[in-house]
Amino acid sequence: MTASTPIHRVPDDPTSRQALALAGVFQAASLVDELARTGQVDQRAWDTLIRATLDTNPESFEAIYGGHPNNLRRGIEVLDAVIGRKQANPVVLRYGFSLLLLMNKLRTNDAMMSDLGTRLTRIQGQAEHFGETHENVIASLGEAYQETLSTLKTRIVVQGDPSLLQSRMMPERVRAILLAGIRFALLWHQQGGRRWKLVFQRGALKKAVDQLG
Repeated sequence: MTASTPIHRVPDDPTSRQALALAGVFQAASLVDELARTGQVDQRAWDTLIRATLDTNPESFEAIYGGHPNNLRRGIEVLDAVIGRKQANPVVLRYGFSLLLLMNKLRTNDAMMSDLGTRLTRIQGQAEHFGETHENVIASLGEAYQETLSTLKTRIVVQGDPSLLQSRMMPERVRAILLAGIRFALLWHQQGGRRWKLVFQRGALKKAVDQLG
């Protein structure tokens, strides 16, 4: 985020922050599905997730997602469907909840958390040199996911067009976005998010999502 990026203030309460973090998780899930099926991706949604993954020490909570909830619009729409009990893509939901499960495994693995932190610090240097969304950076993010989270017993199996999934840079792009989903899942947990709250505090979460517009 640059100094000139406008900040859109959202209600500064734990539930609103949890909603935004969870929207990041579901945005990642939605982009993985889109990539795997079409090979294309919403650029604004993609840029937001990659930048959030690289920014491990943001100046504010809002800075994580670029200062405006519309940067997480794709994820907000999925989250709204989840908590509003509307019809949502079951594949996207599976990816999203799998990311939350994977995050919990990572959170209790200190060695892997440390390894990921070291890798991200190195990749930040790459991003400063090449640019945040350069394919060298994406490849490194994908490698970081593959060599850490992909080694856990809980794994995310991505469905889609086999020829697309095997095309150049596609595995790296998918893994980079899965890593972004983990980044937002960790953020959700840090803000007090828990799986049981999706059931027992659905009303409060729905109100927070509605306020995001």
